[in-house]
Amino acid sequence: MEKIKVIIADDSDFVREGMKIILEVDDEFEVIGCAANGKEAVSIAENVKPDVFLMDIQMPGMDGIEATKQIVERKLGKVLVLTTFDDDELVQKALQNGANGYLVKNHTPEHLKQMIKSVYNGTGVMEESMLLNLAKSNGRASSGFNAGRYTARELEVVKAVAEGLSNKEIAEKLYISEGTVKNYITSILAKENLSHRTALAVYYLTGKK
Repeated sequence: MEKIKVIIADDSDFVREGMKIILEVDDEFEVIGCAANGKEAVSIAENVKPDVFLMDIQMPGMDGIEATKQIVERKLGKVLVLTTFDDDELVQKALQNGANGYLVKNHTPEHLKQMIKSVYNGTGVMEESMLLNLAKSNGRASSGFNAGRYTARELEVVKAVAEGLSNKEIAEKLYISEGTVKNYITSILAKENLSHRTALAVYYLTGKK
């Protein structure tokens, strides 16, 4: 089984080393580089292609928002943003730049590993607490999300995505196949011109793309 190759980008030596230790004791992961800012992360990825970046948002030099933009544009890997509870606006910017999900820094080792696996396997990941903050701070009632563009079934899929459910969980909840769920999500993303499901969840909750 191939290991998931990870680059860790955080300006805190303590955070970088802590996550590196957590991942390297697990045979499923390989940390192929550590960076103190976004520029270093992009530079490392040009030489050794990672599967997933663990990307802090606020770093000196090049922050995680700009780094995410460059990584996505150059197809260097998938990005899991590391954030704190008061970074809502910055999280939205990172997602708009193509981040595949976000993880609040007070995670447990097992939660960190699971989030990385989800991103690696193509499922955008969202912290429930952050989604609630986004929804609360923006107010969905006056949002730009237009539910009238969707069928009842499509709306059920959108809501399930916003709840953070995987394709398998959505399929079980709605009594349809995983393939059908995937087709719905692909169609919805194309309709809204969004790149991935995490951005769709944020759009549904906040009305902002």
